[in-house]
Amino acid sequence: MSLKDKLDKLKESFKTKASPDAQEVMHRATDDLKNSGIMDHVVKVGDKAPDFTLKDTEGQDVSLSSLLGDGPVVLTFYRGNW
Repeated sequence: MSLKDKLDKLKESFKTKASPDAQEVMHRATDDLKNSGIMDHVVKVGDKAPDFTLKDTEGQDVSLSSLLGDGPVVLTFYRGNW
């Protein structure tokens, strides 16, 4: 199953399970983001990512440039502990 198919399935599931109020909030938030112009500033397919340094899961600094020295990089964000 393609990513698009998976996302379409999730969207349909949301429509059947979420309350109308929850759907309204989500649609309003999506429209607000679209209208904010944020998409004019995102990295697009083929763009080169700027170098940056972040903490890894053990609190150590890791830079994109150092990881690229070993080959391609997949960057994943997660919320972590709050």
